[in-house]
Amino acid sequence: MPLIILAVGIAILFFLIVKVKLNSFLSLVLVAGIVGYAEGLPITQIIPTIEKGLGGTLGGLAIVVSFGAMLGKLMAESGGAQRIATTLINVFGRKNVKWAVCITGFIVGIALFYEIGFVLLIPLVFTIAASAKIPLLEVGIPMAAALSVTHGFLPPHPGPTAIAVIYNADIGLTLVYGAIIAVPTAIVSGPLFYNCVKGLNPEIPDGLYNPKVFKDEEMPSFMTSIFTALVPVVLMAAAAIAKLTLAKDSALFNVLTFLGTPDMALAISVSIAIYTFGLSRGKSMSEIMKTVENAVVAIAMILLIVGGGGALKQILIDSGVGKYIGELLSGSNMSPLLLTWLIAAVIRIACGSATVAALTAAGIAAPLVAVTGVSPELMVLATGAGSLIISPPNDPGFWLFKEFFGLTVKETVKTWCALETIISVMGLIGVMLISIFI
Repeated sequence: MPLIILAVGIAILFFLIVKVKLNSFLSLVLVAGIVGYAEGLPITQIIPTIEKGLGGTLGGLAIVVSFGAMLGKLMAESGGAQRIATTLINVFGRKNVKWAVCITGFIVGIALFYEIGFVLLIPLVFTIAASAKIPLLEVGIPMAAALSVTHGFLPPHPGPTAIAVIYNADIGLTLVYGAIIAVPTAIVSGPLFYNCVKGLNPEIPDGLYNPKVFKDEEMPSFMTSIFTALVPVVLMAAAAIAKLTLAKDSALFNVLTFLGTPDMALAISVSIAIYTFGLSRGKSMSEIMKTVENAVVAIAMILLIVGGGGALKQILIDSGVGKYIGELLSGSNMSPLLLTWLIAAVIRIACGSATVAALTAAGIAAPLVAVTGVSPELMVLATGAGSLIISPPNDPGFWLFKEFFGLTVKETVKTWCALETIISVMGLIGVMLISIFI
């Protein structure tokens, strides 16, 4: 019975989001209340449980997501992202420009949500395709693939960071495992996959090729841009390595662990960005703070959606559904990693949103960590991989890719849906392989 109630609740969630077009946050909170009541939670405990789940999730995430948005906005408006792209293009040459764009998407995507990174980089894709006289998808597919890979696997991106909070996973270690999976996945789903669809050659859609292109003197240097963008990644990776190699009572271990916490790593990076992308470029502090404010406004609803996912998770835990699922699985031979991937994949196909799929699946699967002893870091990556599969037409990313690249629905399925599925399946394979060695 608990699973039937849960299935009905998820069906209602899909209906509200897909058919009714109700806001995802409102849908998640409403369904959390319905499921909690149906599962037997006393009516007086439903609201406190929702508050507990929402607050517990955002308490560990709001700073990380906000700082990430600030860093991304400062990088975009200073020309730092454009500097990274143009320098890599010059280094790689026009024949290998797809690799440069893939690396650019990989770097920029770590700090930005997929949609924000896509809109940020699409003018550069158009500019590169037009100036280098190469097919639009030759640079577009590697860019989109790299952004999607970071969305699924690499903290401090808000997506995997949010899932890590739910599983209580070590974010630094998740980053290390995620990078091992993300690099080959981005290569296969981006530059290599393009060779399978190179027969498609859409034109740049009319009215879209009007990017803001920074003059050389307006942009920060490449070293400044790349250094600022990668500061949080380096600090978090260093903390993860320290946890694996250093004694816990050593001074270096404590320093690296402190600096490598997501909050501190991103706070340091934003502080550096205020100078490198702002003050040193001649901007006043009031101008910089306006950019920072706009960045936070842009991700306010995303934070609420993440909190809504946390509320549903808490309802499932406090009502005993999570424990029931864990006990049910304890008698099964199916790997919890595979099961979690399947749950996220089914939700993704049904409701479209990778964020909703990941958070809902994590809420359902979170109790499995304690029951089975599976690595919470690998559960994060399995959830992220499953949440990316296919990208059906009820996913905004489907239409974003279709419209900006001027494709038909059939062509979008052959390109965008295929590369998302490659990322998802390769992610699962990578997770299963790593699980053998840890």
